[in-house]
Amino acid sequence: MINMKKAKYINEVKNIKKGAKMSTCLGLYIEESIIKYAKVSKERDQIKVESYGVNFYDNLDQAIKRIIEETYSYKIPISINLTDEMYNYFQIFALLNKKDLPKAIKTEFEAYCGDKNYNPNVFETRYALTPNTQDKDKIKVIHISANKIELNKRIQRFNSYRLQNVEPISMSIANISQFNERENSLIVNIEEKTIVTTILNQNIYNVQQIEIGSQDILDKINLKENSYQKAYEICKETTIYTSEGRELLSQDTNYLEDVMPALYEILGQVRNIINESIDKIDKVYITGTGALINNIDLYFEEYLEKVRCEILKPNFIKISPEINIKDYVEVNSAISLALSGLNQGIVGMNFKKNTLMDKLPEILKIEVGGSKKLKEPKNKNLKSNIFTVDFNIPLDAIEKSMLRSFFGVIILFFVYCGFSSLIKNQIQQKKIEAEDFIMQTNSQMALIDKDIQELQNKTNEYTTKINNLQELNEKLEENTRMKKSIPILLNKLMYIMPDEVQITSIVNTTQKHIEIQAQSKSYAQLGYLTTNIKVSEVLLNVVSTSGQQDNDIITIKIEGDLP
Repeated sequence: MINMKKAKYINEVKNIKKGAKMSTCLGLYIEESIIKYAKVSKERDQIKVESYGVNFYDNLDQAIKRIIEETYSYKIPISINLTDEMYNYFQIFALLNKKDLPKAIKTEFEAYCGDKNYNPNVFETRYALTPNTQDKDKIKVIHISANKIELNKRIQRFNSYRLQNVEPISMSIANISQFNERENSLIVNIEEKTIVTTILNQNIYNVQQIEIGSQDILDKINLKENSYQKAYEICKETTIYTSEGRELLSQDTNYLEDVMPALYEILGQVRNIINESIDKIDKVYITGTGALINNIDLYFEEYLEKVRCEILKPNFIKISPEINIKDYVEVNSAISLALSGLNQGIVGMNFKKNTLMDKLPEILKIEVGGSKKLKEPKNKNLKSNIFTVDFNIPLDAIEKSMLRSFFGVIILFFVYCGFSSLIKNQIQQKKIEAEDFIMQTNSQMALIDKDIQELQNKTNEYTTKINNLQELNEKLEENTRMKKSIPILLNKLMYIMPDEVQITSIVNTTQKHIEIQAQSKSYAQLGYLTTNIKVSEVLLNVVSTSGQQDNDIITIKIEGDLP
């Protein structure tokens, strides 16, 4: 089962058995343009972050090399994050024999691949078990799979280094802190994409991926600043003001327009996860790049009613005036990966298979500072005569046996050479025959390609005619629909309009795109209007500005597309 408390206990026992030797691991959380890194050491129960930081890059290989040089991590284990993984969930009977569990889970995954027309051999898979809170007779399986080709490409980047661990960040992020046994939590990790990890009774129970994340925010700011690093720093300095907070500062408004839409979408999906959860969620922990935005925990808590929200902090860092805990929160993902590399957390999530080269450092342990002396023979007179040979003495039985073995080895060697030459000649002959067959096959394939091209030309001709007819029909249907859409829009707005909100203008900027100018004395009323438009599907792809206040009147612009 994925019980983090039990896993920690097992790892502590292992460390006690091994002794008090200090171990170190470099955690690298790699995104499209950013690497977060943390070098973490562990001695018994003491965990220390030796060095950490954020690196922006254009060339990934050079960035990895630069971090390893800066942290002096040439020979220490490295732990990195898995990317583009796929999550599936299966239900297995709890009474099933442990030996039959892997086979049953494999069968479930193969059935899933059959439904999706996937080849199961393309994927490298891992799984973890967790109690089913709704059905005690079954075990819930969190099944994680990754494309082997993409996984091997990622691993090959570290051929010159000691890569030890490749793990999904969703399963390692819980290493950062200890969770109350009676507390059900969500970890919202707002990195390049947002990953929500559900923890029930100290067990990782569910993982959900949200496509929107910090990259959407940084990309928008980068368009204004033309610097990804500057965009990142602006994101860290941005402050969200809640409805009870201070008025918006003019210099913050430009960046809030880039930040708020993404956070609003993430918040909406987190709220859906909480509402759909059968088990009550008590607390939400926020981490990742998004957690660096000031007051984000207050913003989440304001809209997630009766759910406490706070920033996820490493539990082994002692907070003091000399330590800025925000610096550690910034690299939470990298720290959690390093802790996984130090055998902390869930066992069996490593997507890198251990090879003989990985085991060599453990096998070839040489004790420095000591050497063994060969024992001298008791009779010192034999010392100088150990390797002397007298050919006049007849051979004894052992010497005859050794000579027979020697000549037997020579005979086997020549027989082996003869068979090798024969097999080599046959392989060469078969290779020539195979090349002739390949040439014939290629010529036939060329003829087939020619026929396919002719068929394709005819298909394209008919496809063009069909597309022209479809476009004409769509234009006619669209014109008919657009005549009725505006009156319908006004009718819907009439029913969802709060009393304290006034609409000052409605503009149809393009064929489907609508811009609505609304004003009110209350941020909350404007928020209700925006939410009602989205929930009632009056408009699709709804985006709203953060608001501009003039005296007591707050004006916002709501944009969206007609359904």
